[in-house]
Parts: sequence; C-alpha cells; structure tokens
Amino acid sequence: MIHQPEEGKTLAILRSAVENTHEAFVTIDDRQKVLFFNKAAEKIFGYSQEEVVGCRLDVIMSPDCSQDHQKAIDRYVKTRVPRRISHGTELIATRKGGRKFPAEISFSIFEIDGRPYFTGIVRDLTETKALREQVLRAERLAALGQFVAEVTHEINNPLMMIGGFVRQLLRNKRDDTDRKKLNIIADEVVRLENLLRELKEFYRPRTLTLAAFDLNELLQEVFDLVQDECSSKDLKAGLRTGDRAALIRGDREKLKQVFLNLTRNSIDAMEPGGNLSLAGKRSGDHVTITVADDGCGIPEHEQDKVFSPFFSRKKHGTGLGLSICKSIIEGHAGCSFALESEEGKGTIVTIRIPLKTSNLPADHST
Repeated sequence: MIHQPEEGKTLAILRSAVENTHEAFVTIDDRQKVLFFNKAAEKIFGYSQEEVVGCRLDVIMSPDCSQDHQKAIDRYVKTRVPRRISHGTELIATRKGGRKFPAEISFSIFEIDGRPYFTGIVRDLTETKALREQVLRAERLAALGQFVAEVTHEINNPLMMIGGFVRQLLRNKRDDTDRKKLNIIADEVVRLENLLRELKEFYRPRTLTLAAFDLNELLQEVFDLVQDECSSKDLKAGLRTGDRAALIRGDREKLKQVFLNLTRNSIDAMEPGGNLSLAGKRSGDHVTITVADDGCGIPEHEQDKVFSPFFSRKKHGTGLGLSICKSIIEGHAGCSFALESEEGKGTIVTIRIPLKTSNLPADHST
C-alpha cells in the first residue's frame, strides 16, 4: 500500500512521456478496439482522440489493411508466436481525408490477465523520404556534372577546330553550293557549342555570389539590351517598374541571365506586331517580376515538359534554358518561379523575390 502513490506517479510520468513523444502510439486489444491514441497519432493521422479511442482500428485503416491486421492478431492469439514484433516495417498509410503518406511502423505486445494488447509505433517518413531524395539527387547531379564537364571539354576542342577551318574555307570558296553547305556546318557547330555551354551550366553545382542591388536598374538594363531586337522584328516592348527602388539581395549576373533568357524566349515566340511586357512591382516584403508576351503560347499537353532537359519547341533550341532559369531562381532563398501559358494567346512567367531587409549584410557569397 505504501508504494501505490509512487507507482501512480510513475505511471503518470510514463503516460505523459508517451503522450508527448514525436512517434504515434496506437494501442488496441485483440478485437482491434483502440484503447490509446496519443497526440502524435492525432497529428500524423489527422483524427482526434475522441474520433478514434473506443472504435475499431478500421477508422484509420483501409478495409484491406484492417482485414490483414485482424488475421495477424488472430494468428498470434492462436499460436502466441509473434512475426513482426520489434521489426520496423515501411508502408503507405492514409491520413484523414484519404491522403497517403510513407510511414514506418513497429509493434509490441503485452498481456494482462492472459489477454493480449498490441501497440503500433508509427513514424511519418514524409520529410525523411524527401531529404533522402534530395541527397541522392545532389549526389547524382554532382557525379553527372563531373562527367559532363569532362565530356564537354573533350568535344569542345575539336568543335573549335572544325569551326575555325570552316570559316577559313568560307573566305576562299566561291561556289554557292559549297558555301551553302559550309554555312550549314558553321551553324551546326555554333548550335553544338551553345548546347555544350548550357549543359555545363545546367549540371554544374550552382554557386551564388549574393549582393544588394536595385532590381529596377537591372530590369532597365535588360530592357535596353532587347529593345533593338524587338524593333528589328517589329515587336512592341514595354517596361513598368515602380518609382521606389526595389532593393533585393541576389546574384546580379545570374538574375540578368534569367531575365535575358526569358525576354528572348518571348521574342522568339511572337510574330511581327506582338507585344512584350517586362514589369517589376513591389508587394509587401516581395517584388514580383513578370515577363509576358502574346505569342504562340504552349499547348496544354506540353506544359509539364517545358522544364525537362532537352525538351524544346524551338527549331534549334537546346531545351535547357528554362530549366536553368528556374534552377537559378529557386536557388535564391525565398524566391519562386511560375509559368502560365495558353496556346495562341501567349505566356506569362512570374518570379517573386524577397526585398532586402535592413538587418541583412550588404554582401555575402555562398
């Protein structure tokens, strides 16, 4: 009798510890009636304790999974031989509302008065799986980047020689047929050189040199660079920025590369008389940049492919430009890249970049 208060205190401590752990604890009896459902289980599965405790386990399990679980329980009751005890098993579980997620579950069994009780300890592996995939992807890209760098180096040297010899022959050739063939070779050499350059850019580990600068000035610079090209193709171009400076912190040269690439994509997509719009607008703690055109647009069935390497709608495109642009933007903390398009009506690319706050250092490299 003297030990009962101490035992009660110990049980309270143990219950509190299990109640507040990060793993879901779900305890059932031999008829799959839920007896315990901790806070982590509520968070992971999306059900409250009131919805689950006292009910059959079917509440949080699919019918097929519930049947298999009941068979395993019946088998244990009959044989008293545990098969999955103390072993973690990965499976696909279901949250309230039907959304599935990867999980790991391990089981324990205890008996009171000869009756078995089963506890499943469940860990949500969503973040773990995502981190694993990121690490594997980074490792694959690093290995591929090294391979691409070596291959492009070996290919680029003979390409430069071919291009040089072709240009020499063009200076001396007078036959129109031969000159036409040589011009085709020269154009293809340039195309391959561009592809090799973009391949290196795409697979190279990206290092950003961050500094504070006025985005409006950069947009003006980009607009000035493409104005002549627009005029030569009879396109109308417009730039809209606010009166206030839009001070951001980013890699100025790489962001310039992004905006030039996007504006030139728009130029290539339009016929004479088309309209190109480049705009930057402050909104709260972000600035939103849009590059819009009323060109040919992208068919709906191709829109999920535009960021895939080597997919291009241009005759001589490499299919890497948009992927590189998106990668550069998403490599900047807090930035986002979105593309909307409708066939025959045009395309809008929207980029959001955080405005620089006063407590950030002016310059930094990562």
